[in-house]
Amino acid sequence: MNEVLLAGAIFIFTFALIVTEKIDRTLTALLGGILMIILGVVSQEKAFHAIDWNVIFLLTGMMIIANVLRETGIFQWIAVKAVVWGKGDPFRIIVMLAIVTAIASALLDNVTIVILLAPVTLFVASNLKINPIPYLIIVILASNIGGAATLIGDPPNILIGSAANIDFLTFLANLGPVIIVILIVFIGVLWIWFRGQWSKNQEAMAELEVLDTSTLLTDKNSLRKSAVVMGLVMIGFLVHGVFDLEPATIALGGAVILLLWTQKDVHTVLRDVEWATLFFFIGLFIAVEGLVQVGIIETIGEYLINITGGDLLFTSMLLLWMSALFSGIVDNIPYTATMIPVVQSLEGALPLQPLWWSLALGACLGGNATLVGASANVVVANIATRGGYPISFRLFLRYGVIITVISLVIASFYIWMRYL
Repeated sequence: MNEVLLAGAIFIFTFALIVTEKIDRTLTALLGGILMIILGVVSQEKAFHAIDWNVIFLLTGMMIIANVLRETGIFQWIAVKAVVWGKGDPFRIIVMLAIVTAIASALLDNVTIVILLAPVTLFVASNLKINPIPYLIIVILASNIGGAATLIGDPPNILIGSAANIDFLTFLANLGPVIIVILIVFIGVLWIWFRGQWSKNQEAMAELEVLDTSTLLTDKNSLRKSAVVMGLVMIGFLVHGVFDLEPATIALGGAVILLLWTQKDVHTVLRDVEWATLFFFIGLFIAVEGLVQVGIIETIGEYLINITGGDLLFTSMLLLWMSALFSGIVDNIPYTATMIPVVQSLEGALPLQPLWWSLALGACLGGNATLVGASANVVVANIATRGGYPISFRLFLRYGVIITVISLVIASFYIWMRYL
């Protein structure tokens, strides 16, 4: 009993610090994990075994590839081309930006994409002499929607895929269709919100049209090589099950090949890897393992079954909406890491497949509800503040809650029709 109380207290303390952000969340997660070991809740051996290296190495590999791509200037080129293709119409540009962000977030992790696209969005908006805040909010919303479609698109999906042994193609086949529908509806909502709100800035457009976009591509040789490697990595994700390889092996292998081929300075590329994010996951894995060891996770699973009476429809809907609610209140990564063993504890009592999709959709789409709901949101908010355009919590809420509710209604109908 003392161990249960101790583990619960450590985890609540850790979670509270993550939510309030009084201390850097990476340090908080590592502190929680270390306390679980030092205070004897979980042994050092079991704690280190609990770290999901498939998640860590998958993220590392994709971060390295994204960093090499970033240096080529491709994302700046895409942003300026979006303006030109949109013919200076702010609404058309918003739609182009949303589509580009969603697709890119499905192919690379959405945190990396917003790091690359948010500064470019500020650049585009400043050239068009319009307020960039709505554009930045749309980048956030589109990144979370697009990221929900694939195994690698959003950190919660990476966690779920690794824990449930779900491959890339299965993730895409099950969540891709509903995300396409949600994205189309999202664009329709953007039309209601923003069409006719701004007029074209002909002078600014004229300046962009004469801009030599080829100069934005600073390293075409590396771009060609990156495109080849990225294509091979995508193919590897689709067929990795045939060769009995984990996605992490594909991503890390692609990163190594790209570094060898482009002859980039390894130290420079690795310096730009988001090590804070990786160590945040490591600390979180250990902290959650403490709850598993003392039986708290199993108890939560039993309680969930008692509430729903073992009804699969009720359990799936409860998990979907509850995941969205909590992901809106706290970052969806720690929430998902906590809920994964809860879902695993239901094996035997209920079919797990609908529950995994409910958890994934709830966590990813619920991340759109508030400015702290997902890592991508926080990253863009920080970039916006540094650029002199702070996004207020209340303003984001006005857009985020509407999109989240609409997305969840569509997701609920999809899960009900396809799996139940």
